[in-house]
Amino acid sequence: MTGDKSIITRERIAAAEQRIRPFVRHTPVLRVDMADFGRPSLPVDLKLECLQHSGSFKARGAFTNLLERQVPPAGVVAASGGNHGAAVAYAAMRLGHKATIFVPEVSPPAKLERIRGYGAELVVGGARYAEALAASEEFAVRTGALQVHAFNQEETLIGQGTLGQEIEADLPDLNTLLVAVGGGGLIGGIAAWFSGRIRIIAIEPEGAPTLHRAFEAGHPVDAPTEGVAADSLAPKRVGEMMFPIAEAFVERSILVSDDEIIAAQRALWNRVRIVAEPGGAAAFAAMLSGRYAPEPGERVGVLVCGANTDPSKL
Repeated sequence: MTGDKSIITRERIAAAEQRIRPFVRHTPVLRVDMADFGRPSLPVDLKLECLQHSGSFKARGAFTNLLERQVPPAGVVAASGGNHGAAVAYAAMRLGHKATIFVPEVSPPAKLERIRGYGAELVVGGARYAEALAASEEFAVRTGALQVHAFNQEETLIGQGTLGQEIEADLPDLNTLLVAVGGGGLIGGIAAWFSGRIRIIAIEPEGAPTLHRAFEAGHPVDAPTEGVAADSLAPKRVGEMMFPIAEAFVERSILVSDDEIIAAQRALWNRVRIVAEPGGAAAFAAMLSGRYAPEPGERVGVLVCGANTDPSKL
């Protein structure tokens, strides 16, 4: 699929928001003071999409796919590090479709339990997401199941863009939004909604700098797929569809270390009792570590985008 930011429009996102509204939660915003986390005092708004159905923002794209596309008798198939698979399984369960989910061996048990709990057929195999994706594509050809791509699919991008619409409604005075990046479906949809009206900053693990490398090269390229957030933020490369949107509307990418992500996870739990998986805490890691330094008076929002982890590890 080639990139074209003109097909991921605000009109399509707004229409999708109305379509999926009965099936997704309007997640809350929590204002915190960075002084409570040992940083200089600054109010920051946390958008708690970690409280979404299936434990992450992915439910938005999953429902958009299943409601806007024709689902065949063979059902739907998806490849996932865990969160997308859980979301597709949940959406399929709610809408009465069969779901088959392929995940790599790196996927954590908490995410596998989610997928099984929603009644999907789960296939575990391959070391990384790319191998699960190849297996899911072969399954789709063999069975006729509808493929639901985690990020390189226009309905996925449009669905994730509904979160941008919701954030704007919640926080109309926002100047800057920090968003974690893996394949780029989330930041692509959100950036398409805002279309340059606020500053969008990508946050990525040092071990999986997919958008960072793409910005350097001028197009999506392979990047490392390592680190503590590899199950959610480490595909080989960002999607072709999101990259023109990112080039137009994402200001830059900031890298954070595994230690900083883990510190952010623990701080969110210890200070405000928010459970976030590593990928879900990555954007907050940029604030906590000081890698993103707001200007005086800047209104900053941070997206906490996933919670599918074992709370005992916090």
